[in-house]
Amino acid sequence: MSSTIKIPKFCQFCGMAFVAQKTTTKYCGHTCASRAYKQRKREEKVQSTLSEQINNSKPTSSENLQTLQTLPTQAGNHINLRDKEFLSITEAADLLGASRWTIQRMIKRNQLSIAKLGRRTIIKRTEIDNLFKI
Repeated sequence: MSSTIKIPKFCQFCGMAFVAQKTTTKYCGHTCASRAYKQRKREEKVQSTLSEQINNSKPTSSENLQTLQTLPTQAGNHINLRDKEFLSITEAADLLGASRWTIQRMIKRNQLSIAKLGRRTIIKRTEIDNLFKI
């Protein structure tokens, strides 16, 4: 039996919007579901090895035990662009919802100032913020 309902949702892996036909759908497609499964399995392995190291560590090394417990255990696959100080052209385009070529044209028209690190072009986050100030 197929469903005719359409529920707008956001993929829990990539964050993209999609239309689901079930209320239990979490991912936009098979690729995101597979990648999320693989990421969960990786995190489970990391957790198990950390817990083994904590259980097998000597009680005299309490400093080492505390550093093991404070290690970041989740390696998220998304970096919040709003928190970054410097952005690449692609990241700036993603943040603004524009294309890379639009950002390139803005740079050419001197609407955005850039810095070059070798071949890499970076844009200061404050430059993006200043675009919207009147």
